[in-house]
Amino acid sequence: MRIAIAALLAIAIVPTALSASDPAAAATEKRSVPYWASIGPGQARMRTGPARTYPASWLYQRAGLPVQVVGVFKEWRRIRDQDGTEGWMQGNLLRLTRTAVVTGTEAAPMRLQPAERAAIAWRAAPGVVGRISDCGHGWCRFDVKGRAGYVEVGSLWGVEATEILP
Repeated sequence: MRIAIAALLAIAIVPTALSASDPAAAATEKRSVPYWASIGPGQARMRTGPARTYPASWLYQRAGLPVQVVGVFKEWRRIRDQDGTEGWMQGNLLRLTRTAVVTGTEAAPMRLQPAERAAIAWRAAPGVVGRISDCGHGWCRFDVKGRAGYVEVGSLWGVEATEILP
């Protein structure tokens, strides 16, 4: 009888412990795929399957890099990166912070207003990662370590062309 009670207590405690230690994974459980996320730590491994026993296929060494979550299995997320590479990453390595990366071969103008004729405050080189907000009508506010401006969505990977963000 004591063993059965101990087993029931252990089962009841485990889900609470997992959700407390993995708030990002718990929050993303309710999201429908696909959705956007970003890599939290400075190093994160992509694996060939949803467990640590699967070999690592890639090591990301850039915090804030945007990824698209295309699948969910327990605490694992199937992600797709800018190059189209897909694999599995632990959910606790992902953040719901919205980021984007500049695409193309030329620097993207970061304008003072979300308009083609607005003055240019900064330019972001291809590959630069920044936080995005205030997206709509083909523009997003793009912030790179405090230097912000509006960038056309066509110059960014990590946001849909028709997406509206507060």
